[in-house]
Amino acid sequence: MNIAHWLRDAAQRWPRRGALFEGRRQVADYQAFAAQARARALQLRHEYGIVPGDRVALLMKNSCGYLELLYAIWWSGAVAVPINSKLHALEAAWIAGNAGARLIYTDEGQSFATAGLPAGCRELAAPGLARQGVVPDDELVEPHLRKDTDLAWLFYTSGTTGRPKGVMLSHGNLVAMSLCYPLDVDPVAADDAVLYAAPMSHGAGLYNFIHVRCGARHVVPMSRGFDAPELFELAQELGQASLFAAPTMVKRMVQQAREQGYCGEGIKTIVYGGGPMYLADLAQALDTFGPRLVQIYGQGECPMTISALSRQTIADRGHADWPALAASVGRAHACVEVRVVDAAGQPLGSAEMGIIAVRGAAVMQGYWDNPQATREALVDGWLLTGDIGFLNEQGYLTLTDRCKDVIISGGSNIYPREVEEVLIQHPEVFEVCVVGEADPHWGESVVAFVVLRSPGNLDAQVLNQWFLARMASFKKPKKYLFCTELPKNSYGKILKTRLRQWLQDPTGPLID
Repeated sequence: MNIAHWLRDAAQRWPRRGALFEGRRQVADYQAFAAQARARALQLRHEYGIVPGDRVALLMKNSCGYLELLYAIWWSGAVAVPINSKLHALEAAWIAGNAGARLIYTDEGQSFATAGLPAGCRELAAPGLARQGVVPDDELVEPHLRKDTDLAWLFYTSGTTGRPKGVMLSHGNLVAMSLCYPLDVDPVAADDAVLYAAPMSHGAGLYNFIHVRCGARHVVPMSRGFDAPELFELAQELGQASLFAAPTMVKRMVQQAREQGYCGEGIKTIVYGGGPMYLADLAQALDTFGPRLVQIYGQGECPMTISALSRQTIADRGHADWPALAASVGRAHACVEVRVVDAAGQPLGSAEMGIIAVRGAAVMQGYWDNPQATREALVDGWLLTGDIGFLNEQGYLTLTDRCKDVIISGGSNIYPREVEEVLIQHPEVFEVCVVGEADPHWGESVVAFVVLRSPGNLDAQVLNQWFLARMASFKKPKKYLFCTELPKNSYGKILKTRLRQWLQDPTGPLID
């Protein structure tokens, strides 16, 4: 089934129900939303030659047009490739090339004026799409037929080995993920309003489907991003507002709410995930907003749907086991099985630490054009997440560590290898190693330990400028620590554990 059928169905059921909002202003009801998606699908077909299975990339900030384009892509039978709008043009161009994207939509149509795009890929400005004109009565009235296994969403998530990997999510994967939401996260009603404060290219965008299916309102803040006072005003104005937020966003919302005396009026649910939520921060959020919080745990490879911790469990601080339960990531979603395995893939018992594995309808089809990575991640039908944790006797899953050295800053994953590969290109850099450091505002921040070829010939400001010319600013190191050497074991491997110790007690051979 083509998931765009959900939009077609909503338009038939509730044609005049408000669908798309820019701030408080309604810009489309469901009939207009579907009509515009269909018109754009026809444009993809006739003006740009897009056929079913072609990839179309989006490098845009949040907007109502983003949702229209997503559904136009699926309506035409093509595949959406949402790209983080904060990425450097060179990074985005690599993703477009790897995906074989025929088109890439950007906000202004000039993102690749200097970086360039791979052959066969064309950049288009999203606002330039025509919304008027004659739409053939008999063409693409229904979304193009797709099978459950057909590719719908190609999500690029990096790994510690370097280049990003394209996670292949099918129409069936997206349907399974979406149907779990009202079962395990939060029921959805017609008068709900989903606020897109986090990027639509990631988890927040994936929650559009179930809200389309239920005929709810889709609200893009005028800021097109996260601004706590703006979100509070919208929630109070619109009512029944839900949003997905990283724990660092929740923390900033709590701080702002306390400053202005706001108690959560108009907010229905805050779904948080994408990083650790510390118990002290969770308690403050409960004190501020009341029982409005739900936690989810997922990965791009099993989007938003590994486990969930219910609002009832989070809010029940009188429970004897509340600290342990609140520190967990909840129980498995309805469409998946979760277990913890050892290095050989054998299941472990209750409270035994191991690798978290998941199997079910939401698990990806594999990695795009990367059979080796697919074989390593999908073993006997189980996705090996790379995360370490344990299950208790009640089925609650607790994360304790990450196999990979991913840095989660402000809810965004930053991979040390990709930062290191940029820094090592500087002619004055001899060695570099990147680690994460606890940050009270962002969760973690990036720290680069650097060994220079000639000490004193390079400072942090110059190195930072070098980095920003080649990679997105949100990945830049917060600190550059210059040292005479990096600690290594007998095999020559850099000891990141030692570097993290230096951050706590900097007695290592640091120059400054």
